[in-house]
Amino acid sequence: MEFKHVPVLYDEVMEALNVRADGIYVDGTVGGGGHSSGICERLSEQGTLIAVDRDWAALGAAEERLAEYKCTKKFIHANYSDVDEIANSAGSKVHGILLDLGVSSFQLDTAERGFSYMHDAPMDMRMNEDDALTAYEVVNGYSEKDLTRIIRDYGEENWASRIAKFIVDARKDEPIATTGQLVEIIKAAIPAKARRTGPHPAKRTFQAIRIEVNAELDHLKKAVEQLPDILAPGGRIAIITFHSLEDRIVKSAFDKRLNPCTCPKEFPVCVCGKVADVKKVTRKAIEPSEEELEVNPRARSAKLRVLEKL
Repeated sequence: MEFKHVPVLYDEVMEALNVRADGIYVDGTVGGGGHSSGICERLSEQGTLIAVDRDWAALGAAEERLAEYKCTKKFIHANYSDVDEIANSAGSKVHGILLDLGVSSFQLDTAERGFSYMHDAPMDMRMNEDDALTAYEVVNGYSEKDLTRIIRDYGEENWASRIAKFIVDARKDEPIATTGQLVEIIKAAIPAKARRTGPHPAKRTFQAIRIEVNAELDHLKKAVEQLPDILAPGGRIAIITFHSLEDRIVKSAFDKRLNPCTCPKEFPVCVCGKVADVKKVTRKAIEPSEEELEVNPRARSAKLRVLEKL
């Protein structure tokens, strides 16, 4: 299947990164190379793109898509939280970093990957197919208590405990092997009245399981705290989030970086000596325009936050 992905907030990202022709830029979630194409268009032969992804299929597609550009390109099979590996590949401070979080359109639309509740497929959901943990192990091996916690905390699902109970009861008869089976269990667990409003009844649970399988929030916390350290003065980090869990982590880490003082609030002046090494580029998160949403409805929940290194 061809790796298709409509880059979200494309123009806004290009403006936010403020690409310099001879700079070094990191796309930590290169996907099919949509945003990276825009970066490479703005780079000269002296510029460098470091393309990172945990999905081998994404890296292969990106390498093919970006082949025409003359800048130096380095492709790394890693997670965007592997900051040391990224820094070593760069060889110096970088001028821009982009993270476009979440699952890609290609991953959703490739049925056999098991990400989508719209396709019946094996329970997988791994972004890195070399990883051991799959959705099958989570759904069939986790306790009811842990399933409840995951679905509640990562899916923000009001019916988490009921869904977890239905999953545990169903797997007593036979393992839950496909996404189609899981969807039917979730539908049965959520009362009909609640199913008639809001998103697809399985959306939040699938999100929760995917986040658990890929340890997405743990990787994000590490990355958002450490990646600004490898920026050169004037360099920018731009992060696109797609749900409130991600956005809270990014906003909190950015706020802490903008105001690192650890003095008690009652102190009249700062004595810890910690000062910000970044500044905000935009006052608040950037969201898609109505025009973009008409073309790409999957961008609806996207938010872009940007910091610049001092």
